[in-house]
Amino acid sequence: MRAITAGVLAVLILGGVASAADRKPNVVFILADDLGYTDVACYGSRFYRTPNIDHMATEGLRLTDGYTCGPNCQPTRATLMSGQYGPRTGVYTVGSIERFAWRTRPLRPADNVQKLPLETYTLAQAMKDAGYATAHFGKWHLGQDDAHHPLKRGFDESIVSMGKHFDFETIPKVDYPSGEYLADFLTDKAVDFIARNKERPFFLALHHFAVHAPHNAKPEVIARFVGTKPEGGHHDPTYAAMIASVDESVGRIIKTIDDLGLGKDTLVVFTSDNGGVGGYSREGIPAGKEITDNAPLRGGKGMLYEGGIRVPYVFRWTGKIPAGTTSDRPINSVDLYPTLLELGGGQAKSKLDGSSYLPLLLSGGRERPDRDPMYWHFPGYLGASRGHWRTTPAGAIRDGDWKVVEFFETNKVELYNLRDDPGEKHDLAAEQPDKTKALHAKLVAWRKAVNAPMPTPHKPDPNAVAKKKGGGEDGDE
Repeated sequence: MRAITAGVLAVLILGGVASAADRKPNVVFILADDLGYTDVACYGSRFYRTPNIDHMATEGLRLTDGYTCGPNCQPTRATLMSGQYGPRTGVYTVGSIERFAWRTRPLRPADNVQKLPLETYTLAQAMKDAGYATAHFGKWHLGQDDAHHPLKRGFDESIVSMGKHFDFETIPKVDYPSGEYLADFLTDKAVDFIARNKERPFFLALHHFAVHAPHNAKPEVIARFVGTKPEGGHHDPTYAAMIASVDESVGRIIKTIDDLGLGKDTLVVFTSDNGGVGGYSREGIPAGKEITDNAPLRGGKGMLYEGGIRVPYVFRWTGKIPAGTTSDRPINSVDLYPTLLELGGGQAKSKLDGSSYLPLLLSGGRERPDRDPMYWHFPGYLGASRGHWRTTPAGAIRDGDWKVVEFFETNKVELYNLRDDPGEKHDLAAEQPDKTKALHAKLVAWRKAVNAPMPTPHKPDPNAVAKKKGGGEDGDE
């Protein structure tokens, strides 16, 4: 991780956290589940309606090149809480390698860690040790047994729930009115936490299960979208209603913050854990499960193409982040931990792989400190319908405007210039072999430096089947 000395200067100039303020700034981190890059109006959708997220962007900073550390749920969440890439935690995907019929393929996947290791000093622990009240509401997916539950990983309060949007279960068990929608329930808990902790600094992680399958929404909200003309691959009224409920949650959180007079004391972050479930048909993958489309980006959830890992990222901090600003400076899930440590004065107790983007926020994108390349390591398989695969084992690197994607089965290496070609339509590897070789060498060197395990050769068995349920897209959290 490169030291960001410019952050201190930016904070002093803009009257931020290094001033003589009586309290540290609050942080509210809102994470949607499976929300694609263009599933928000201010990122291009003309079908979905997200007035609160859009307004949040007009009051703060919208990043066009925000990334997750994984193409599906678990690796992103592990990175957000650890500040580390997957090879340090062992979390690369969802579940065990037996979820998909990998034995039909020529490589055995690297084993996957399914719970965030207990020796990991989490972001929540660092914020708590820095004097913050901490809370988590919603999807966790890093181990829900007693030892791995958020209540044992640095959160003072936590209610975990995922899997259903109605008639959901919570850990610990909490009663709620019949028919309540999970997104509303979680937002109620978040609003209550903010109100109870208004006199002290707090760190709130609101991790929605929406808009993940099963795709269920409130009937009265679905009705708003029935009959709406499809636009740009966005077409489903139920999915649109799920997005609307997440947007309403954002609006309620910001209204609570403003009503309590906390706008100047609170950084609000909104993003998603991976790309949307769509964009597969263009890759020759049967499109029966496509609920949305990430176009103009290529691919979707489960892929290391942009549609699987580039997501909306919106920041608001009244009076600190210049309003209505946009930046194309890349950031990644791995950067949240060092950013919040710089913001709240916390201390890391383990190696962090990211870079603080606080100077970027406080300057409204004008200050663009250098950052290390961003890396992805996915040493396994993600299945799709009818024997197709969303990805085979792969790795990727983005360095500046350039991106390399490497596929381990075939040793194929692709090169893209994302500034000129964000849709990754033009593989430049053959045209620019020196650039391809240099970036690939960086990727290989990084894997060696972090001891990233690689899949190993295997004799394919065409009759093999997955040994565990959940091998389809609906089962992929």
